[in-house]
Amino acid sequence: MPELPEVEVTRRGIAPSVEGLRVTGVVLRRSGLRWPFPADLQSLLLNQVVRSTGRRGKYLLLRFDHGTLIIHLGMSGHLRVLPSHLPPAKHDHVDFQFGAHMVRFTDPRRFGAVLWHAHEVGDVEQHLLLRSLGVEPIAYPDLAGLLFRETRRRSAAIKQVLLAGDIVVGVGNIYACESLFEARIHPNTAAQRISRSRYERLAPAIQRILAAAIEQGGSTLRDFIGADGVSGYFQQSYSVYDREGEPCTQCRAPIRRIVQGQRSTFYCGRCQR
Repeated sequence: MPELPEVEVTRRGIAPSVEGLRVTGVVLRRSGLRWPFPADLQSLLLNQVVRSTGRRGKYLLLRFDHGTLIIHLGMSGHLRVLPSHLPPAKHDHVDFQFGAHMVRFTDPRRFGAVLWHAHEVGDVEQHLLLRSLGVEPIAYPDLAGLLFRETRRRSAAIKQVLLAGDIVVGVGNIYACESLFEARIHPNTAAQRISRSRYERLAPAIQRILAAAIEQGGSTLRDFIGADGVSGYFQQSYSVYDREGEPCTQCRAPIRRIVQGQRSTFYCGRCQR
């Protein structure tokens, strides 16, 4: 599933091709994906100008004068900037046209979403899918303090707390595994048992790893590619994720794998205690 870095890479990739430009056409080849498309989406967007792009967690935002288009890439989705005349392939479900070029939404597994939040309803941050999201971790000034304060009554494993998204948003499975390894914290440790000093190692690890992943185009696993069709390469930097049985980059002990909340967790049993 595309995580925060992949969505940010997508936002940066499409921004020059949509910001300040007028939508000249909207092509819908289905009635919806995970949820139905807004019934009047084509009339809502036609001839309207994209004022800016944004991101909230794993949600991509296209802001117009009268509302915000919310796009979620789901499990296997991606957006590409392509010539408007290019014929669709099997899993190309939505085209947002801007004259000679378009942004095409491709989603083989159809778990993505295209939703609309009207300006008169209120701030898009109050949308049902966004209102309970935690802070954006990359630039948050005291992430260690926030994590420490908000976990004093959390008995769940720290890996699961990071994935929950209500304290910090967008730290998905891959980047949680990598951050916990860098901070030398076992993924099964109860969040409330982690000291302030250990959170002061974890917070910058999260911020550094997410920033590095964005700069390297995200992680390309299965379907994800950037808006220019180029694969990310952060997966070449993994220390633990998807490396079960391989030697730890620090101590050479074999990387272990456990299942937490139906997700694979990778860690070093010697470095992460």
